[in-house]
Amino acid sequence: MKIAFYGSSLLSSYWNGAATYYRGILKALASHGYDITFYEPDAFDRQQHRDIDPPEWARSVVYPATREGLRSVLAQAAAADIVVKANGVGVFDQELLEGVIAQSRPDALKIYWDVDAAATLDEMRGAPSHPVIRALPDLDMVLTYGGGPPVVNAYTGFGAAACVPIYNALDPETHHPAPADPRFTADLGLLANRLPDRETRIEQFFLEPAAQLPDASFLLGGNGWHDKSMPANVRAIGHVGTADHNAFNCTPRAVLNVARDSMAHIGFSPATRVFEAAGAAACLITDAWEGIELFLIPNAEVLVARDGQDVAEHLEALTDDRARAIGQAALARVLAEHTYDLRGQQVHAIFQQHRQRLTEAA
Repeated sequence: MKIAFYGSSLLSSYWNGAATYYRGILKALASHGYDITFYEPDAFDRQQHRDIDPPEWARSVVYPATREGLRSVLAQAAAADIVVKANGVGVFDQELLEGVIAQSRPDALKIYWDVDAAATLDEMRGAPSHPVIRALPDLDMVLTYGGGPPVVNAYTGFGAAACVPIYNALDPETHHPAPADPRFTADLGLLANRLPDRETRIEQFFLEPAAQLPDASFLLGGNGWHDKSMPANVRAIGHVGTADHNAFNCTPRAVLNVARDSMAHIGFSPATRVFEAAGAAACLITDAWEGIELFLIPNAEVLVARDGQDVAEHLEALTDDRARAIGQAALARVLAEHTYDLRGQQVHAIFQQHRQRLTEAA
């Protein structure tokens, strides 16, 4: 079966936190025999910051971020059995959504795949004519990379025929334990782009503990922090490509996850960074959000912080032995229950069930 997938970028993680998720899910689906083409616009300097070559498990089509480029790739939707529009492409999102619905065959499975459901739903609540609300009657399902029952209930309340969370996970071939790298030496590391709906939380959970612990070292990777005022013991190193994520996660004594405002509020939304860190057997400290125990056991496989004071206290109490024990327990858990192979099996089953229902209804 052919899948046409319209997303932000498969080839670059630059200002594109969904890259790891797309790669993991689509690689897993390819193992089930799906013929996948990923369409991504040439935008936001992502093609100048590619961190993988075009993979063998999916065709990559990079199109000009123009209306002519848009028309050229939308025309390809008619050849696909499954057509996916992901949110957050960043270029002609509304036109893409409307176009894939218009261009898809009547028998094609049409999916809106929301990799930022909490934020999308916030927009929808404030805009009764939101493009996604208008599109839902013509879509077969919504898939999300998090959100749990609150997101499922919200989407079905807006009229989605079905909504299923497909959570982030681990690809152990790409994210795994690695030797420490002196470039990333620190007591606490954080990988996070500077975004308006996460900056205040990063101040609270990362910069405030740094100010409280002047003798500890803090490492911040990600775009946009170059002009941010920070304590002297924080070292900001800019964008860290996915090839360096394993070393980044394995080198500091602990690494931190900080959810965006909307995801922290709605819960059940583990970021890709959670599974990348666990896959590297890193000792992870995460901000508190509902549902964390579905993925990692607090105090055994992850340390949970309600605020910056908790982060500081975790760091002060954390011995090397305990950090290693937490990291190894997290690695065992995600390998057993949270790999992209398992997520791919879940999505494959969803696709098969939909096809079976169409056959029975014919």
